[in-house]
Amino acid sequence: MAAAHGLAADDATVIAAGSNVLVHLKPAPVVARVMTGTAVLHDDIATWLEREVAVGVFVAARGGPVIPPSDLLAPGPYQHDGFWMTFWQFVPHERSDPEAREAGRSLRELHAVLADFSGELAPLSGMRDEIALQLAELRPCPWLSGQDIELLRSEQDRLTPMVFETCLPAQPLHGDASFSNLLRTTTRLVWNDLEDVCTGPVEWDVAGFVASARAAGRDDKYVEAMLSAYGGPELAELDAFFAADALYVAVWEAFDTQRQRPAKTTAPTRLAQWRDQFAGR
Repeated sequence: MAAAHGLAADDATVIAAGSNVLVHLKPAPVVARVMTGTAVLHDDIATWLEREVAVGVFVAARGGPVIPPSDLLAPGPYQHDGFWMTFWQFVPHERSDPEAREAGRSLRELHAVLADFSGELAPLSGMRDEIALQLAELRPCPWLSGQDIELLRSEQDRLTPMVFETCLPAQPLHGDASFSNLLRTTTRLVWNDLEDVCTGPVEWDVAGFVASARAAGRDDKYVEAMLSAYGGPELAELDAFFAADALYVAVWEAFDTQRQRPAKTTAPTRLAQWRDQFAGR
């Protein structure tokens, strides 16, 4: 694919594999981002990826903290051998272990640049629709009862007016703000994986970021310092968004597990955690 567009790439090296596979097309400073697991969620993949690239181009052009789309070949999207992909610059990096205030400032900087993006993006209610789509595909199994599925569905209904169709001010968002999507380069922290860009209240990104910090073992002092550096909101204002983030992750993990590992006999980690949290409310 790269050679067809005049790019010399003698050594294709997988550098990450999850919902997407990232391939460094060595020696070129280009990464192919190949859509795999999440492709089943979108009926118009081309438009979805066009939005991701457009946001990446916009933020990078304004010096914002993102991995930029490739400038050595058109970033796409492309479809090749049944797979959809886009191309991004390879930037030497490592997984970040950010100091709290550094992390909060990085998300604030990203949101400040994103606020001026005027292109069309899906609303946050699209996340609710993704959850509904995945719930419709879930089937009872040894680790997921019919009652579990109904509880997940009722939680989605409960959270819709508070989160997915809230009246809070909306702006363009990263959509999946987490430690796993924050990388450290030689000069600063940058954000990766803009696949879930959407419009909604900043509380969605902030809550997801706090949840990922907690999952990485950060304590309350760290979270408070991170929120202070971001500039709010207060933790108490995020309760519904924490619940929605936990629901989103639990449903995706259950859906992906049933799709890829149908013989599994124990509940996926995040679903088990959600079940415990839900029972404790």
